[in-house]
Amino acid sequence: MPALLQAARLWGAANAGLLWAGRWLAVGCLGLMVVIILVQVVARYVLNNALPWPDEAARFFMLWMTGLMAPTALRRGGFVAIDMLVLMLPRVVASVLMLGLLAVSGMVLVVAAQLGWAEVTGFGGSFKTASLMTFFTIDFADGVPFVRVDWGWQPMPRSHMMASLMVGVWLMLTVTGELMLRQIITMMGHGDALTDIPENATVGAE
Repeated sequence: MPALLQAARLWGAANAGLLWAGRWLAVGCLGLMVVIILVQVVARYVLNNALPWPDEAARFFMLWMTGLMAPTALRRGGFVAIDMLVLMLPRVVASVLMLGLLAVSGMVLVVAAQLGWAEVTGFGGSFKTASLMTFFTIDFADGVPFVRVDWGWQPMPRSHMMASLMVGVWLMLTVTGELMLRQIITMMGHGDALTDIPENATVGAE
């Protein structure tokens, strides 16, 4: 049991650090998205000259904001959930049910991670965006660790947008693994020794 508790603490600390960075990056993405949309509104309705790039740029930051925030929502219980049955069941049975649901979620996320990697490295990811430019591009086609970085101004590949799905799903997968380990420890009667995960701050139905 001490080994499981230590593994849960280390796993939790790693996830907390990754998700903390992800939340701040997501905040930056949200801020940039708002600024870009305002620029387009002014250009379209004040200057009567709609710009070609803000719509695509706002969509880029929206995708990354979603991919970076979804793992935090999963870890903090921020997703929509119907827990009526869990609350009605005995503690042990409810814990087994929760562990089973987490296992199913993990299997779905494994498939999603594979699809995300295929999208980033596949044919669709090699297409260029219509209006966005970037100073460097990351080519995942050869696979890790043979990732190639090309420097210089050039059209942004769509794989840079698709990578938001891949990163978000991978982070959700490691969060699911941590939650499964915590659930196993709780089933063994040592849940009180676990460090609490901050609760979701959004308003939910009671």
